[in-house]
Amino acid sequence: MFYDEFNFNLMLEQSMVGAHDEKERPPKIPVADVKRDMPVYVFLGSLAILTVGSLGLLDADWHRVAGRFPRLGRVFLEMARFSTERFSLTLLSFAETVAVSVLALIYSLVLGLVLGALAAENISPWKPLPPLIKSFLAFIRAAPTPVWVLLVLASMGFGMAAGITGLSFHATAFFGMVFAQLFEEVPDEAVEAVRATGANRAQVFFGAVLPSSLSGIIAWTALRFETNYQEAAILGMVGAGGIGYTIMAAANSYKLGRAGLAVLIVFVFALGIELLSTFIKRRVKV
Repeated sequence: MFYDEFNFNLMLEQSMVGAHDEKERPPKIPVADVKRDMPVYVFLGSLAILTVGSLGLLDADWHRVAGRFPRLGRVFLEMARFSTERFSLTLLSFAETVAVSVLALIYSLVLGLVLGALAAENISPWKPLPPLIKSFLAFIRAAPTPVWVLLVLASMGFGMAAGITGLSFHATAFFGMVFAQLFEEVPDEAVEAVRATGANRAQVFFGAVLPSSLSGIIAWTALRFETNYQEAAILGMVGAGGIGYTIMAAANSYKLGRAGLAVLIVFVFALGIELLSTFIKRRVKV
């Protein structure tokens, strides 16, 4: 018994000494490796070349730009003197921006669920279909939202309808790609378990895939609504209606106080969306 106790104490001391030595051991310093770090060097070199090329293409008079910075401060001061002139029209245009954001979100969410289900490799009814749909969605996402809105404006004319349609193009492609990834992350065991009961494809989707992806769908939807609102506020400046047009019109007529109040409304609502989105994402993760 004494021999066993001696061995135990000896092993304990050795483990404590080893732990102590491990704590005192200095951390390893990464050594530069040209071959390993080559992608980083290529990226930084390409970025430097693009920066120099962009500055050359701009051909900007930087001395003149620096001289106008004080004017920028005066403009901000004028905008901070909020004016309630035609305030009812400002609120109406703001309501139009929110309506465009919400309607585009609803339409693109429904279409994104359908395209995401068809593009998910684990539940798609036809094997060649997922790469075709993903390529199509990537093509839609390659062009920014204002480009799609301008294309729609050419056929539908100015107004909210063009804004909703153009914004829905990019949002649908976003949802389709994101939802396809969410559906593909569902464990195969869950899908096979529902199929083993004799369920068809629709029952597998609504019984196993959709419930498993629900938390991710809610989080991405909240994030996309924030993006929709930001883009809708800008799209008004290209003729899609909303608060963006009010800000541009007020600024062009040098009514900076009215423009500043409209910008403040946009900022306050965007901050509220950000707080709500953060709250929802935290609740979903729990």
